Amino acid sequence: MSAHVPNVETPATEVVAAAPAAAAFPVERAAKQSGRSRARGRLRILAILVLGVAVGAVGGKWYAHRPATNAPLLSASASAQERTILYYRDPGGAPSWSATPRKDAAGRDYVPIYDDEEPSFEGSKPSTLAATGSSKRIRYYRNPMGLPDISPVPKRDAMGMDYVPVYEDEGANPTTVKVSLDKVQRSGVRTETVEARVLVRPIRAVGTVKIDERRLTVVAMRSDGYVEDLFVNTTGQTVQAGEPLFRIYSVDIQRAQIDLLVAIRSPTTLGPAGIEGAMQRLRNLGVPESRIREVRTTGGNPRTIDWPAPASGTVIEKRVINGQRVAAGDELYRIADLSRMWVIADVAESDLAAVKPGTRAVVTLRAYAAQPVQGEVTFIYPQLRPETRTARVRIEVPNPDSRLKTDMYADVVFRAGADQEPVVSVPDSAVIDSGTRRIVLVAKGEGRFEPRAVKLGGRGDGYVGILEGVNEGETVVTSAAFLIDAESNLKAALDAFSQPEAPK
Repeated sequence: MSAHVPNVETPATEVVAAAPAAAAFPVERAAKQSGRSRARGRLRILAILVLGVAVGAVGGKWYAHRPATNAPLLSASASAQERTILYYRDPGGAPSWSATPRKDAAGRDYVPIYDDEEPSFEGSKPSTLAATGSSKRIRYYRNPMGLPDISPVPKRDAMGMDYVPVYEDEGANPTTVKVSLDKVQRSGVRTETVEARVLVRPIRAVGTVKIDERRLTVVAMRSDGYVEDLFVNTTGQTVQAGEPLFRIYSVDIQRAQIDLLVAIRSPTTLGPAGIEGAMQRLRNLGVPESRIREVRTTGGNPRTIDWPAPASGTVIEKRVINGQRVAAGDELYRIADLSRMWVIADVAESDLAAVKPGTRAVVTLRAYAAQPVQGEVTFIYPQLRPETRTARVRIEVPNPDSRLKTDMYADVVFRAGADQEPVVSVPDSAVIDSGTRRIVLVAKGEGRFEPRAVKLGGRGDGYVGILEGVNEGETVVTSAAFLIDAESNLKAALDAFSQPEAPK
C-alpha cells in the first residue's frame, strides 16, 4: 500500500484536497475484500495518516516563515551569564542579603547584584545608590567589631553581624565616626546636652572647735585690794554685763575718791580742772562711771566697791576666792561669749587655691552627726605646718544652743566655687583623658560622632568646666565613649590606608 505524501511546502488547502484522492485506492481494495470490519480498520489508519501529514505540513511552513526573535534572546542570555553575580539582595530594600538565590517571606525572588553594580575603590565613584535605598552613596563596608577589615560589598562576620556601611559624606570630616543605631543601643551609649552651670567642688578637711577670740573678756584689777565678798564663785556661771562679780576694798581707789571730793568742795581753789583731773584718776583705776557719778552726787566716800562684769558671757576661768588679796594686773575671771564659735580646719596645701574668705562650709560635729552647721570662712592663717603640709582655715559658725564645745572634733566640707559664675561644663565621664590629650565625643545625629580636643577648667558636682572645644547646646557622649573613640581611631587608620600614595 502506498499513499501520497504532500510536500512540506504544499499549502494546507492542497493537502486537504488531496486527502480524498489518496484515500480512494485503499477504499476500493477494501470493498473487494470480504468483511466490513477489516475495511473499517484500514479506513481509520488512513485517516490518522492523512491528519499527521497535514499537521506536519502546517508546522513546516510556520517554521520556514517564523520571526527571527530567538537569536537576540539567546545573545542576551549569554551576555547575562558572562556577568558575575556577587550576591542577592532583598527585593523590598530591607538590609538582608544572600549568597545564593532565595525568596523573601512574601515569596518574591531576591534581586541579583552583579559585579559592575558595586563601588570600586580604585576607579571612579559608581552611580548606583546604596542597597538600603538611602540617598547617600556607600564607599565601603567595615567590620562591625572594629577589626581592620573592610569590604566593597555587604557581608557578615563570623558571628553573623552585618558589616557597617561607610558613606561618601563621611569623608568630608575625616575624624567623624559612624556607628549603626542598633550598635549604639547595644553598647549603652548615653548622651547629655552641654550646659552652663555653677561648679561646686567639695573640699574635705578636719577641724577643731575653738572660742571666738573677739568674744573673750578678762577681768583684772588695776590696783591692789582685798576681796571681801564673791558673787560669782563657780566656773561656767553665766553673767550679764554690769552684774557684780565681787566686792573689793582698795586703798588706791579710796584716795582717788577723796581727791574728787576735795575738788568738788573747793571749786574756787582748784576749779573745773581739778574736778576733771580727780575723775580721770578714778577712771584710770578702772572704777565704773556709775561709782564716779555716785560720789559726785552724794558727796560720800564708800569704803568698798562692787566690781561689775565688763561683758556678758560664760565664766570659763575663775582665779579668785573670797578674802583673797589681789595685786594690780592679776587675772581674776575670764568670760567668753559662746553664741558664736570658731572651727579651725586643716586644709591640704593642694586645696588652698579653692578656699578663700567668704567660702561656704558645712561643719558636722562628730557628737551631732545628724545636725550639720553652716559656716563661712573668715580667715586663712599665713603659716603652713611643715609636718602635715596643711594650712589653718578659720570658719565662724553660730552656736545659739551652746552645743559646740571647745576642742570638739568636726568634719568640714568646703563648697568651693559656689559663688562663681556659671561655666560651660560636661560630665566627668564624657572626657577621655589619654594622658597626652583630652577629648569629648560630640553626637552629630544618625549614629555619627565627632571627637573634639578640649581644654579643661575646674571640676565640681561630677562635672568639669570646658574652656575650649565645645559650645553650650551641643550634645556629648557620657557613656561608652571609649568604644566610639576606638572606632574613630580605626576609621582614621583605614582612611590613611585607603589614600593613594603620593607620586615620587
